[in-house]
Amino acid sequence: MPAKSVLVIDVGGTHVKVGSSDQKDIVKIESGPTMTPAIMVEAVKKAAAGWKYDAVAIGYPGPVLHGRPVAEPHNLGVGWVGYDFRKALGKPVKLVNDAAMQALGSYEGGRMLFLGLGTGLGSALIVDGDLEPMELAHLPYKKGRTYEDYVGLRGLERLGRKRWERHVFDVVEKLKAALGAEYVVLGGGNAKLLKDLPPGARLGENSNALKGGIRLFQGADSTKR
Repeated sequence: MPAKSVLVIDVGGTHVKVGSSDQKDIVKIESGPTMTPAIMVEAVKKAAAGWKYDAVAIGYPGPVLHGRPVAEPHNLGVGWVGYDFRKALGKPVKLVNDAAMQALGSYEGGRMLFLGLGTGLGSALIVDGDLEPMELAHLPYKKGRTYEDYVGLRGLERLGRKRWERHVFDVVEKLKAALGAEYVVLGGGNAKLLKDLPPGARLGENSNALKGGIRLFQGADSTKR
């Protein structure tokens, strides 16, 4: 049975955003290099004190396999790999990569590619409601560099906005064709810097992470509504 009420935790290197299917407001908690999972859980419990929820969805800023982090996050403290979130939170937990959670909230049917233009390059593919998190960032792209080296933050700083945007257009075209995507959603903090959008692409919204967390517990049918 789908969970009636879902607490959604979107973990980031600067802030942890906490929302719920029953709450209008999103609470921001400062994170950073000293934040361990235990510290985060206590902060979330404090922020959500008085909220009622049946399950918890977590968007994690790193690779996830079978619902568990498989590498420590770059911009947070240590201890995330192997941490028992279900025990700590006392509720059923679904944990996915943060790009995958935002992708799920952005989905409007068919075959969609999500690319998160942030510090790195987040990516996920959804086909007919089935979510497939991807790790495209470190694939080779040009001149011995990866996709992330060109369209992530390092690329933006090295190339400048105009040249960075040209590479975003090229990367979207290449990956859209390679994966047979019908459309592309561009999320992440740097997507808003684009003056124009590549053909077949639209901008995502940060609020889609909350929607995606809720959809994790509602099943594939919810993505078609």
